[in-house]
Amino acid sequence: MAVNVNANTASASQSVITGRVTDQNGASLPGARVIVLETGAETATDRQGRYVVPWTASGQATLEIHYLGLPATTRVVDARAGGATVADIVVAQATEVAEVVIVGSISDGVARALNQQRTADNTTNVVSSDSIGRFPDTNIAEALQRVPGIGVERDQGEGNFVSLRGAPAAFTSITVDGVSLPSSSPDTRAVDLGALPADVVSALEISKTLLPHQEADSIAGSINLVTRSPFDNPRLRISGNAGMGYNEMGSTNDERASLIISNVFGPEAQFGALLSASYAQTDRRVDNIESVWDVIEDADGNEILGVPEQEFKDYNTRRERLSMTGALEYRPNALHSFFLRGTWAQRTDDEFRNLLAIVYEDGDIQPGATERSASFSGARFAREFRHRVVRDESLSISAGGEHEFDGFRLDYVLSVANAEQTYPNRQQLLFRSGASYDLSYDFSGDFDNPALSLFTSQEHLNPANYSFREHVNRWADTTQDETAFAANVTIPGMLFNQPAEWQFGGRVRQRDIESDEESYRARGGGVAPSRSFADLLSNEPSRNFDYNLGFKYDSGLVLDYFRDQGPRTIDPAYRRISNSTTSDYTAEERIYAAYGMTRIQFDRANLIVGLRVEQTEFEGAAPEFNEDTETFTISSTSRSYTEVFPNVTLRYAFSENLIGRASITRGIARPRYRDNVPRLSESGDRGLGETVNLSRGNPDLNPTLSNNFDASLEYYFEPLGIVSAGVFYRDLQDYVFELTSDGTYAGLPARITQPENAPDGHITGLEFNYQQQFTFLPGWMSGFGVAANYTWTDAEMTLPFAAPGRGTTVGLPNQSDSTVNLSVFYETSRFNARLAWTDRDDFIQEFNYDDPRLDTYWEGRSQLDFTADVDVTEQVNLYFEAKNLTDSEGVRYAGDRSRPTERERFGRLLFAGVRVNF
Repeated sequence: MAVNVNANTASASQSVITGRVTDQNGASLPGARVIVLETGAETATDRQGRYVVPWTASGQATLEIHYLGLPATTRVVDARAGGATVADIVVAQATEVAEVVIVGSISDGVARALNQQRTADNTTNVVSSDSIGRFPDTNIAEALQRVPGIGVERDQGEGNFVSLRGAPAAFTSITVDGVSLPSSSPDTRAVDLGALPADVVSALEISKTLLPHQEADSIAGSINLVTRSPFDNPRLRISGNAGMGYNEMGSTNDERASLIISNVFGPEAQFGALLSASYAQTDRRVDNIESVWDVIEDADGNEILGVPEQEFKDYNTRRERLSMTGALEYRPNALHSFFLRGTWAQRTDDEFRNLLAIVYEDGDIQPGATERSASFSGARFAREFRHRVVRDESLSISAGGEHEFDGFRLDYVLSVANAEQTYPNRQQLLFRSGASYDLSYDFSGDFDNPALSLFTSQEHLNPANYSFREHVNRWADTTQDETAFAANVTIPGMLFNQPAEWQFGGRVRQRDIESDEESYRARGGGVAPSRSFADLLSNEPSRNFDYNLGFKYDSGLVLDYFRDQGPRTIDPAYRRISNSTTSDYTAEERIYAAYGMTRIQFDRANLIVGLRVEQTEFEGAAPEFNEDTETFTISSTSRSYTEVFPNVTLRYAFSENLIGRASITRGIARPRYRDNVPRLSESGDRGLGETVNLSRGNPDLNPTLSNNFDASLEYYFEPLGIVSAGVFYRDLQDYVFELTSDGTYAGLPARITQPENAPDGHITGLEFNYQQQFTFLPGWMSGFGVAANYTWTDAEMTLPFAAPGRGTTVGLPNQSDSTVNLSVFYETSRFNARLAWTDRDDFIQEFNYDDPRLDTYWEGRSQLDFTADVDVTEQVNLYFEAKNLTDSEGVRYAGDRSRPTERERFGRLLFAGVRVNF
């Protein structure tokens, strides 16, 4: 292998050897091991292929470069003491790399990812942008589902929140280039990664164990979204992507397009600029049935499980994603660099929903009811049209620098981040049956398609049976703003006669949160549409699975009514004061962190010992409304606490490609903001004697703390592959869970939900991963390969009291016992095809304290996807994607699979497009 070395001395007095390791095209080689044979000092190249190793005396230094997928390389550099020697190393000539690619079908992206993973001190997975492009994953959440130990929560078929190693989504911190990204939701600290398109990143870094310099609010781990840099491949680069797809449900189209432009300029190419933009649109139709299971009384007054209400929802949604990233970088020499980066993303759902509701509880239950079937006299039904626009937006801007000074290294970053979720428009028009009817349900047969008398008698199809009920007008806005500054100092030296580094640093974060909601409800003839229900219908049928819901509302006519009537409903007479005030809250959180760590490099081992300290200061306020006096008061709270996070991390190289790791760490998960404020949200119509639904905050909540142990063993195949196994354990203290129980409020029956601390809990698991291309097979068969991973998790918490029917030990919400990924692929230098399967076990979503039969579960779900692409030329690539080939559905159930609470179908998706790269 030929290696070109360009060495010169920078104007500085420290004794280091520094430079970049690149391939023959100038692309960075991140994760390459760089070893100085004379001193034993070694390091790994960063994302741009840069390295820095200490040097002590003038003379020749022998650098040894190890990069998985390419032969080891040794080169000699003329170095000097008291200065910085710059040695840029270009590995391999084009002909030799091409030879490797043809024989081994090496993916540059996979090679970069595995090399970074191999040289990392902590347990890490890296997903390159090339790897993301090999699967039909349109957002960050779906791209992460291929990683060992990650499960995905979905909404209308698309991934949104991710669960790492069976832990709740909020136990995983999300950063963009190391800068914390706040959540746009008022209900969770977890970041909805479904709002971020997959093409905004150059790589995803998943840290399953943390080091002291990383923030401690990552019990499960941390996911860093790495954006592109103009110095990733320092030349003029233009790449683009455009395509169109077909949704089976609704026979609608998808569109996607993206463009990336980057270049370096200046006399010595010391300036770099990058700009990228992407757009994606999908028009989706979704079938949805929801059945409310609850304890009801039969005709004799006995309590049985039953269905007081069902809803059939026919969705038509246009989802748009927009994103932009930008970077300006200045590198005056190899020792100093400055950067300004920005990432903006927006997802907008413009949703139309036609709904048919069957309200059995409005009638009287008849004799003969069982827990599978019941008949009611005097039940009602209703038809609703809802237009909802929801927009999630995030912005992250950071500026900083990295410097090699005499005897120490300094890096720092100042950042601002914003996340916002707005409902600028959410209006509902409801017509209800004027009379009451004898209706029944029967789940004793096919419980996913129960026998419902309404669809036999078909009273709901007669427009004359409906009269105007109400018009609801709502909007909401939640914002989170964070300002942060961080700095780190690294000092190289010797400890116990071994190369070592001391690193110190700190971070200050301030986050401001505000959530506001307004709700108006207008009833009566004065606000009714001028058209009858029949005149508001279109000629488009609404079918939900096999149920005929009748004709859909004419969206144009209803939107005209909303535009005319909406402003008039914004009147104090129609304002729902409780709903418009008790959901609001404000909060401010300040976190001050400092850490110190030592990294000692032995012959085969790297040992890190460190300590991190974080002080948290929290203030929050929320209104409490009294409907009896029609007044509200502002309640506030504040608290402060300090936690210590020790860290011991060991990396041991049994051989060049057999790597073992073990760590003992500690982490924290702070409560949701809305849980820590003294709020009391109320819903329900007291005047009608209905059950009042209450949601309370708990200012006395403690943060969840976790003592963690991790161990793993990885073996890397040549030319490119891995097999690994890992074990992990999280010992949880003060786990925060949500308790729903029945009680009374203001003399009325109430269902009360409030967060509480569980004394303890644990997450235990095993993780296995295998990825290899079968290059040892002869001829064309060498293109076949397999990528597979499996994670088993056991997670429990101990309740502070015995719950009826379950004792004191329960499983953790959102935790699946097993997650599986399997893909079979075929790769050559120009062609790639993959068949990918993902599977996740059932998991509990919500506990019901009074009756475990009403615990809400998500059924496990499998999905089969297919992708293929071919290089038409060196610059043009055609690709095809097929998603959800088995037409897998999303299902929730109450306690037992025979009691479905939600069934959702979103269909298959086909997509084709072209990529260009210049």
